[in-house]
Amino acid sequence: MSKNAIQYVYHPENFDKSDPLLTQLSDLKSQEMIINLGPQHPSTHGVLRLEVVTDGEMIVKVIPHMGYLHRCFEKHAENLPYNQIIPFVDRLDYAAAMNSEHIYAMGVERMLGIEKNIPPRIEYIRVLVAELNRLSSHFLGVGAYAMDIGAFTPFLWMMRDREHINRLLEWVSGARMLYNYIWIGGLYYDLPVGFEARCLEFVHYLKPRLVELQKLVMENQIFIHRTANIGVLPLDMAINYGVTGPMLRASGLRYDLRKVDAYSVYPEIDFDIPIGEGKMGQVGDCWDRTSVRVEECWQSLRIIEQCIEKLTSVHARTNAFDPQAMLPKKIRPQKMDFYCRGESPKGELGFFFRHNTNFDIPARCKVRSPCFSNLSVISEITQGAMLADLIAILGSVDFIMGEVDR
Repeated sequence: MSKNAIQYVYHPENFDKSDPLLTQLSDLKSQEMIINLGPQHPSTHGVLRLEVVTDGEMIVKVIPHMGYLHRCFEKHAENLPYNQIIPFVDRLDYAAAMNSEHIYAMGVERMLGIEKNIPPRIEYIRVLVAELNRLSSHFLGVGAYAMDIGAFTPFLWMMRDREHINRLLEWVSGARMLYNYIWIGGLYYDLPVGFEARCLEFVHYLKPRLVELQKLVMENQIFIHRTANIGVLPLDMAINYGVTGPMLRASGLRYDLRKVDAYSVYPEIDFDIPIGEGKMGQVGDCWDRTSVRVEECWQSLRIIEQCIEKLTSVHARTNAFDPQAMLPKKIRPQKMDFYCRGESPKGELGFFFRHNTNFDIPARCKVRSPCFSNLSVISEITQGAMLADLIAILGSVDFIMGEVDR
């Protein structure tokens, strides 16, 4: 670019006042500057661009720019039958594909009116694999977050334990991350022989590892100094922005759709909902958000143990059991608008369907992404923070850009 071209672009007389970005540039104070973080930066966990206005080391404003990883999920879904959409659902939050499949399949089953006919064994298997995937998602989130702050050992340890979960889910579905296992009306296949025993063995293995994790990360003084009283999210702000999941519970609200909506077999299972208590700082800070995720790992282990107990005793496998027996041959709901939601590891994942045709293809399929809503509050909780704390705040959100840019 020539010198004249540079002068033309940045000369104040050439600013288009109707353009909000250029208006911000023209309004910059002499001591302020704009820093672009991303869209391909290791600490943004994907293709997220942060436009950061700074005054020295202080953050004046953070503007998140999304859309660099657009999955086109909704347009794909509007051109495919309901049962063929499931592989695309996997690619939303690819770190928690089982949870997304579970919620999507449950929504279509409710539209068809067959939800009550799903055999209990299938429901317990769905909850079992979903909670295993919740553990895997939290391990990835907490491990990568510790590495963002500068601790490499926790990441290696958590990837080591996450690998056990990946192998279990690969054993049951044939895939390591994108499973296509939970189908509308049933499952791709029953649990492999010996899966329950191997899963219970993993639960016993993981409990002392979680204790180590809490000592290594949550009680580490460096981690506490980097996260306590940082990025505080007040409860009223969280509600106004539509924040859900661990971020909302870290702000002090005991709200979990597994309890609130009581879907699947969760009402029959005993587990608690951890919330932020401000033990190391203020309620709703980065430490609380991480603590809630670690505590949820303990609760997922409780759920897994109870599911295994049910599957090995009350709903034991039989030769006559067919996990595909309830699969509808044609998925043609009545003409309606329908919304179904569930608790993914990131928060409330919802699917809105509009069916107004005589075919088995939705006219509209809209995703309510928890990562999108959670990430939108980043501009509020970073104001006045130090530039060095921006990554600590961003990592505490635990988002997946495939779901944000759905």
